[in-house]
Amino acid sequence: MKRILIMIVACALSATGQSTPVTIFLAGDSTMAAKAPDKKPEAGWGEMLESRFKPGTVKVDNRAMNGRSTTSFIAEGRWKALIESVSKGDYVFIQFGHNDQKKDKPGVYAPPEQYRANLANFVKDVREKGANPILLTSIARRRYEGGRLVPTHGDYPGFVREAAKELNVPLIDMERRSDLLLVRVGEEESKKIYLHLKPGDNPNYPKGIADNTHLSTYGAGIIADLAIDAIKDLRLRNLANNITYR
Repeated sequence: MKRILIMIVACALSATGQSTPVTIFLAGDSTMAAKAPDKKPEAGWGEMLESRFKPGTVKVDNRAMNGRSTTSFIAEGRWKALIESVSKGDYVFIQFGHNDQKKDKPGVYAPPEQYRANLANFVKDVREKGANPILLTSIARRRYEGGRLVPTHGDYPGFVREAAKELNVPLIDMERRSDLLLVRVGEEESKKIYLHLKPGDNPNYPKGIADNTHLSTYGAGIIADLAIDAIKDLRLRNLANNITYR
């Protein structure tokens, strides 16, 4: 029986043109990171990504961490540990900006020139491993004024777009994709995407919560689907052909 199961898995992988799963490494902040049980139903969209691919074809190694920026991710040795784990043909999705813009946090803030340099160094390191860097803009915060969605990330998404163009790196523009989503669903309905709970809704948040940055479990799935849409649009090799959802 064990031998038969091995043959079935081998045949499935052969049909996709892959002998082993391709790995997507995720480097980013809390909107992407996995959450502890005592924080649920908060979720990062990176938690939902692997389930969107055919079983056994794509592995997601989520290194994103709450509160991190390009600056702190490097300073804490997280980037070094990630890049040492990367193999030829892997993908590294890089999504920072939420925290890099915070001037009131010296250990986290990345001035524009430093932010650009950090992104460029990330791309260089990934390419030196024979892997594939992908740059992502930050997902939108849920902020409406007078019924209209307003941007909150300043120039930082633009820096990512510029870096992608200058370095010839595929771009997943999560800000624009999530902006369109929030405009479409509207101010009230979009609460379901973010961590909005009334008192008594969940024992982890007995007083309730109204968080317009972090995602609910439902919202994390919706945002992961936006990333999947971008992967299909970009036709990323060994990823786009293994998508199962929709």
